[in-house]
Amino acid sequence: MCYAKGMAVSSTQDRLNTSRQFDMTVRIGCSLSYEVTGSASLLLNLQPRLGRHHAVVFQALTLGDDLPHKKFTDSHGNRVCQVRLSPGTNSLRHDAIVAVIAQPDNAGLVPSPPVAPDELPPEILRYTLPSRYCDSDKLANFAWEKFGTVEHGWPRVQAISQWVHDNIEYRYLSGRPDLSAWDILQRGYGVCRDFAHLAVALNRTFNLPARYVTGHMPDIGWPDPENHMDFHAYAEVYLGGEWFTTDARFHKPRIGRIDIVCGQDAVDGAFSTIFGGATLTHFEVWAYQVARGTVGVGDPLDFSQRLDNQWTVTTEAPYAVAPA
Repeated sequence: MCYAKGMAVSSTQDRLNTSRQFDMTVRIGCSLSYEVTGSASLLLNLQPRLGRHHAVVFQALTLGDDLPHKKFTDSHGNRVCQVRLSPGTNSLRHDAIVAVIAQPDNAGLVPSPPVAPDELPPEILRYTLPSRYCDSDKLANFAWEKFGTVEHGWPRVQAISQWVHDNIEYRYLSGRPDLSAWDILQRGYGVCRDFAHLAVALNRTFNLPARYVTGHMPDIGWPDPENHMDFHAYAEVYLGGEWFTTDARFHKPRIGRIDIVCGQDAVDGAFSTIFGGATLTHFEVWAYQVARGTVGVGDPLDFSQRLDNQWTVTTEAPYAVAPA
């Protein structure tokens, strides 16, 4: 859904359910400003997708001073807001309170054998193919040399993640929009986007459907001394009818991951796509655990309230089911 003028919402399609114990509260959001010299528009991917491990409690999206906009769901199931910008400065803000479960990635899922390409659902088959940034066709020889003897399926997915984690150096602010997975393999370093592209591409060389995901990831059970807050990119691989998270940047299961947008690569998975003469002049992202009921959407950011950024994991009583 797309909401203007800071309207707080509780979305029916995100309502909490009894099958999950949502026992943590996370505040996520971002503040963006664009300077426009002529005419321009944006495709925004800022609102969380439906997910197994999270549910939106309240969210608000402010689009300048009632900028013209429309909403749609794209072919990957992402909630997209198309916004027409005005000349001058355009300020956009998304803020949300999200319930999450205090379990790491893939909790409750048991990896099944991969599905053969001729048995994949038609909507999944495209995630086996090369794409702009995941040029798996260039990586086939390398992939088979490195991982060809590893058991097909989850063991191979894990081996790929481990190799990328160990052999590609993470360099903050080294990202470039023109580098593909093949380029990163040659360069040897990058940012989370590059780790995700390389992991996706390597998995696709073995006909494992893999997709690129952008989301929020608070530091629950994971101290970050430099306190970086940014959108995070990672991968998901389709095994036996389920999507499994694989994050080569950390190669450790994380708690509180909140998916926003997915696709074949960063072309589909960008938080913002610009059409026309607009320049991003302000960029701030937040994702941190808070105590339930202490923070509302639109409140000033107060990082002294955060409960994460430490090894200790703090939980609370599970959320009650929201009324219909």
